[in-house]
Amino acid sequence: MSAEQPGPGLSSENQGGWMHFLKSIASFSGDLSKMTAPSFILSPVSLTEYPSYWGEHPDTFNEVQEGKTPEERMVAVLRWFIATLKGQYTSRNTSMGHEKKPLNPVLSEVFYGKWPDHSGRGELTLVSEQVSHHPPITAYYLENKKAGVSVQGHSGQKTSFNGRTISVLQVGHAFMRLKRPEGEDEVYLITLPTLHIDGLWYGSPYIELADTTYIHSSTGYLATINYSGRGYFSGKAHSFHATVTQSGSSTSLLEVAGDWSGSSTVKKGTLLPVSSTFWDANVSPREEIQVKPISEMGEYESRRLWQVVSQGIRTGNYDVASKDKSRIENEQRALRKKREEEGTKHELKHFELIENDPDYAKLAVACKNQPNTQSTYRFTTGPTNA
Repeated sequence: MSAEQPGPGLSSENQGGWMHFLKSIASFSGDLSKMTAPSFILSPVSLTEYPSYWGEHPDTFNEVQEGKTPEERMVAVLRWFIATLKGQYTSRNTSMGHEKKPLNPVLSEVFYGKWPDHSGRGELTLVSEQVSHHPPITAYYLENKKAGVSVQGHSGQKTSFNGRTISVLQVGHAFMRLKRPEGEDEVYLITLPTLHIDGLWYGSPYIELADTTYIHSSTGYLATINYSGRGYFSGKAHSFHATVTQSGSSTSLLEVAGDWSGSSTVKKGTLLPVSSTFWDANVSPREEIQVKPISEMGEYESRRLWQVVSQGIRTGNYDVASKDKSRIENEQRALRKKREEEGTKHELKHFELIENDPDYAKLAVACKNQPNTQSTYRFTTGPTNA
């Protein structure tokens, strides 16, 4: 499927329900993430699985360590980041026909997985946890210990509708950390793009990225990524333009442009040959995460928790999906009420909340239009039986 084409859209029997849903969100005031969506527009996948997209190119993930200089490593981090975008934001158009709303994770829901060691590259692991339900926030941690590379982050969503497009402001950030042989870790702050979900009135929702994101390194290099897409009358889908500069300088050491879901090329700079391919998603297949069988999972692991709902969605048995989804949600309401009555607080399994994280504040200063302060969910410990 071309990156410029949305999926084939909804089936004819669901078109009426889709239009009713659009009218509902048009009259809804507040954050759309609080709305209950009909089962036929739901993805069979929980949002706690989405951090796995960060790891679907394990070799590119490791290659950030191979740069001999801070400049080369910044370029490698930018390439890895661009490599993650196709999986994160267009892969579901291919696998499900059009973008669908992910299942809203319940508090304490977890997802564990790994990309095994091949050819000595080391094992890449993922721990993901729903650390907040109101507002919904997912925290995640990926690490290849052998390579000395990790990513820690969290993401929440604030969603609105302007009559034509659903806008999703991703609230959060990520840190990539490199354990360097020189002794001091290199840290890269990664901000998150705004999402525009277009194609709604045609019944073929798809995602475009908008605005600007940044990658700022503790070594003083800054990558600035500007996104644009297909407008109502013109424009090319999934376009981006990225520059690498020294923080505080306007002189570009590298300029890259192209299609983040396809191919991009070097436009200018001294760090890579001009006109060379920077990244080509079409020739670099994504490697899916491996997980345990459902029978071996704990009750709050995503695929076990949602297995009846997911099966109902995949087979078109939306009544079964809706009933089990309601059961899960009612159980969560009862647990929340019990905690309120007992005056107890929910305890996180794998992360701790760092209010007004100083590491974020230090690196965010170079990132325009980003909050000066933000909290971080810091990884503490992994699962004992993963």
